[in-house]
Amino acid sequence: MAAPVVSAAPQGALERIKTLAPGVALSFAVAVVSIMIRNATGIAALNPVVVALILGIGFHSVWGTPAILKPGIAFAVRPVLRAAIVLLGLQVTLGMLWSLGPAALMLAVVVVAATLPFTIWLGQLMGVDKPLAQLIGTGTAICGASAIVAANQVSRAREEDVTYALAVITLCGTAAMILFPYMAGPLGLDAQDYGIWAGGAIHEVVQAVGAAAAGGPVSSQTGTVMKLARVFMLAPAVLALGWWVARQSGGEAHGVKAPVPVFAFGFLALVLLGSTGLVPQVAVDASRFLVPLMLAASVAALGLQTNLKALKARGVAPLALGVLSSLFIAALAYVGVLIIG
Repeated sequence: MAAPVVSAAPQGALERIKTLAPGVALSFAVAVVSIMIRNATGIAALNPVVVALILGIGFHSVWGTPAILKPGIAFAVRPVLRAAIVLLGLQVTLGMLWSLGPAALMLAVVVVAATLPFTIWLGQLMGVDKPLAQLIGTGTAICGASAIVAANQVSRAREEDVTYALAVITLCGTAAMILFPYMAGPLGLDAQDYGIWAGGAIHEVVQAVGAAAAGGPVSSQTGTVMKLARVFMLAPAVLALGWWVARQSGGEAHGVKAPVPVFAFGFLALVLLGSTGLVPQVAVDASRFLVPLMLAASVAALGLQTNLKALKARGVAPLALGVLSSLFIAALAYVGVLIIG
């Protein structure tokens, strides 16, 4: 009598889980510690994603990355990240975006559509590697760390490039969060215009919301929705970047196919689903808990693979690029506010 084979698939799945578990567990443990640090301090600039990156790099620098951890770490870098981006779609609805009005929505599209190619172009002039310039441009134009790790699914940059881009965006976004509230008066912006400017120019969601909140309730609401309008641009921007990367690589002439970021379509699908009003509030609240945790775990995994010597070899040009890109988007958003105001 032949041996039963029905248990082969479950057995294979069990072995796969055992292989992935150590690295995934460590990545999520670092993420949990990062969130605890943020909550304990209450400092908005301590984004759990950034804290997780620092802890991951520190772990790798002291202990290295044992072979048993590598499969799970690789899993956390990609599938976990993609799932987080998809879930992020539950936090944006078409109704929220439309509440800004057509002019402000157009400004959100313009700042993303202009900042990303500008940063890539300027990076080429400054001698910054294309993948790194793409990551800095995406993080500046859209939503910081989330955009960087999402864009890397098509840019395919090295781990140290992703780490460098995260560091640059964190520094520039934190500086903007601190400086913007002091600039509203001298620039002649009322509460609503200031909220649009902060939401249209600052990198991370938490940074933009924090800066906008300094202008009062009206500014806080407007800035939050304006920032979410830029977050909505994540999927179209990643799709466009994937197409552009393939074209730059020679496209079909060299047998290169544009990477298809399926997670971007998942993000858009959940935006549309959430806009119907059929998604329970508990699911939206769950996404607000899970997305930062999953993003922090994914970035912790990146840190666990980062070589500090390779990071140092990138020099200061990418940092200068991040600063100039940040100034560009701030100026562009300000001009846009003046026009629509």
